[in-house]
Amino acid sequence: MATVVGAAAGRRARRPPRPPRSQNQRRDTRAALLFISPWIVGFLVFTAWPLLYSAYLSFTDYDVINDPSFVGWDNYRRLLEDPKIATALWNTFFYTVIQVPLYVLVSLGLAMLLNRAGRASGFFRTAFYLPNMTPPVAVGVLLLLLFNGQDGLINEVLGWFGITGPSWTTDSAWVKPSIILMSLWSVGASVIILLAALRNVPKDLYDAALVDGAGAWHRLRHITVPMISGALFFVTIVNTIAAFQTFTEAYTAFWGAGYKNPAALFYVIYLFQQAFEFLNMGYASAMAWVLFVIILAITLVQLRVSKRFVYLEGEQ
Repeated sequence: MATVVGAAAGRRARRPPRPPRSQNQRRDTRAALLFISPWIVGFLVFTAWPLLYSAYLSFTDYDVINDPSFVGWDNYRRLLEDPKIATALWNTFFYTVIQVPLYVLVSLGLAMLLNRAGRASGFFRTAFYLPNMTPPVAVGVLLLLLFNGQDGLINEVLGWFGITGPSWTTDSAWVKPSIILMSLWSVGASVIILLAALRNVPKDLYDAALVDGAGAWHRLRHITVPMISGALFFVTIVNTIAAFQTFTEAYTAFWGAGYKNPAALFYVIYLFQQAFEFLNMGYASAMAWVLFVIILAITLVQLRVSKRFVYLEGEQ
């Protein structure tokens, strides 16, 4: 044992000392910290502090008017007994499981069409992205106009083909599908990301596949999807996080106007109600941290799965 300790001490003694930092390096470090100091201050004031304070509030009874009073784990135990939490979580999970794959598939399909558009692709890129500039509140109002069961545009178009459209905004079975379909209004950003990935796929791979007699489906499955899997994964994970935080469009269409449908009670909407309508800030903070843990767990699972399915050229 003494020999091992002595050998380790000898190796530490022989390790060359770290060279002193030059004056230029110290000056560059100070300049870099100065440039990023606005972001550091903003992060500490507007992100880190609210995050830590909400963690504290989640263990208190706080109504904004009176001082917080410590209640321990009562808010978290209350979550298990609140029936609306189960409803809100079910609505949110249902929306996410259906919306995210559909969103990615539509984005990929439009990106592949744009990749074949040639000189006109610039115009169509702009056209597809413009809906992303629409305020979410306006999208919520547009949802009511398009999916109105009586005289909405969607049902009118379905009527041209002899199909009687459902009551999208009043029938609980069709409320979430209408919100999912309306979410496709903003696929433009994902389309641009996937289009950039498609244009980076080496054309030599497609030429070789054509020589080998591969059809369109095999080229898509064995070349296109693996080569853009990094972009697909990014779009999937970002939209999964966004889907769990769905709020503005659904709140505007089904809650803000006074019409309340439990089928549109998403988790963040219920959190908002507890915080700003009922002033249960402690309970709302506990809800926020539960949502954070859920999103974190799902993201970690996605990262784990990505190691098997995502091709990263720099790691090959």
